[in-house]
Amino acid sequence: MFIGIDTSCYTTSIALINDDRSIIQNYRLMLQVKPGERGLRQSEAVFQHLQNLPRLVADLKNTTPISAVSASAKPRPVAGSYLPVFKVGASFGATLARLMGVPFYETSHQEGHLRAGFFDGELPSEPFLAWHLSGGTTELLLVKAFSGGFNVEKVGGSSDLQVGQFIDRIGVAMGAGFPAGKYLEDLAKQSQSAEALPVVTKDLTISFSGPDSAGKRLLGSGIQRPELARQVFNCISRSLIRVTSEAVRRYQVKLVLLAGGVASNELIRMALFEEKALSDIKLIFAPKELSSDNAVGVGLIGLDLDNFSRKG
Repeated sequence: MFIGIDTSCYTTSIALINDDRSIIQNYRLMLQVKPGERGLRQSEAVFQHLQNLPRLVADLKNTTPISAVSASAKPRPVAGSYLPVFKVGASFGATLARLMGVPFYETSHQEGHLRAGFFDGELPSEPFLAWHLSGGTTELLLVKAFSGGFNVEKVGGSSDLQVGQFIDRIGVAMGAGFPAGKYLEDLAKQSQSAEALPVVTKDLTISFSGPDSAGKRLLGSGIQRPELARQVFNCISRSLIRVTSEAVRRYQVKLVLLAGGVASNELIRMALFEEKALSDIKLIFAPKELSSDNAVGVGLIGLDLDNFSRKG
């Protein structure tokens, strides 16, 4: 059995994985954001993680000895990547591993998302493109998998607002709680509009600040809320299609992975799957239950690293 731990900006997660890569337990607690607020300070998130982790560990029901513990210790697998929230999970994981007398492995939050996207299949042997789409990240990555992680190069993304921020700002402006993704998606499904908020893409970069301003103007002018919600997701889908099409042409890849909480949106998934410009490539979406922040991918990386170290 392998324990994975992830303490992101809005979710405390612990997963238990067995050695055939089956998910035995997958526990998550959303951090609490006050009504009307659009996020948490790092100090507030750290405090809530410290309260949540002991509760989640107490819920783990396992009689099989643990072989290793892994945790996301930073946001991305690049030099200088740092957020205090991830140090909570890494410290907790290292302490658990020492008490159990088992190895402890560090990885990154982004690699956890990438690994969860392939939890039920083999990792690609060739380079591929990946979108990491969430409240805090809108990055297009050129990725090469290796034993226990990924080499990533950021090749595109957002120039201003992250895609999840864009969704949350429109949702909160409508009176929704934070995060607002589910609220906005449910509204959007009530509309069949093909209209989209205007969005600018340049090279492999998307700007969501313009659509955010345009959406708030439409809200003030009295647009029906389902119509506006649908325009938000049509805007996101079209911008992703434009940038993905250009990136596939530029890097000559055959596979594109979409991971992160925003990648679980059914309207975005449908739009990309139905897009003729992307019909010649293989699109992989992380399973919906593993798209939002979770520790399953982190646990799988721990298993991979443990297997690699034993073979070595």
